[in-house]
Amino acid sequence: MHDNADLLGGVGGSPLDGLIDGLARQGFAVAPGYFPAALVRALREEACYKDQHGEFRLAGIGRRQEHQKDTRVRSDRTCWLKGDSLAQCQLFEGLESLRLAVNRELFMGLFELESHFAIYGPGDFYQRHVDAFNGNNGRLLSVVLYLNDNWQSEWGGRLRIWPEADATRVATEVEPRAGTLVAFLSEKIPHEVLAATRERYSIAGWFRCNNTTADWLDPPR
Repeated sequence: MHDNADLLGGVGGSPLDGLIDGLARQGFAVAPGYFPAALVRALREEACYKDQHGEFRLAGIGRRQEHQKDTRVRSDRTCWLKGDSLAQCQLFEGLESLRLAVNRELFMGLFELESHFAIYGPGDFYQRHVDAFNGNNGRLLSVVLYLNDNWQSEWGGRLRIWPEADATRVATEVEPRAGTLVAFLSEKIPHEVLAATRERYSIAGWFRCNNTTADWLDPPR
């Protein structure tokens, strides 16, 4: 497995530069402490509030007509972000800077973002998968931001990443520590969420291309 310096795209430069370099070289990158601790805490508190008020739903797989719930594949709960709080707006500003930089440096044509909070309870998981459903959902770049303060390694809940679709050897496992941002190519990088012994909070997002045509409207989700 890669060490942290390799995951960040080498030594030196900003976290944003490291993410872009990692994406260019290996299709994924990990940046601990990418977002300020105060913002991460605010997002965690918002997720807890929304959960207490019944806004989370059991997550599904597939998109539109193919959407279904299958707890054999994933068992987390999600709540979509709408940009209706200061913390969400600040998060979106940071991710917009990432989108612009990726388009400038990697020419990916990222157009819009869809994202949600995710809560994995003790024992919850998400089996190995890629984020682009048969290449038809427009997702190009996936991002995950972790919101868990003082996370301990023995609690589990790591994100397991493979370097390519047919790979059997794991590239890395990322602990879900508060402020860590993971980015990877949606269609090419398989990944899996391992079960944890504690409740685990995160935000998952997907930058999409613009598939809308004169005959077809392709909204997020």
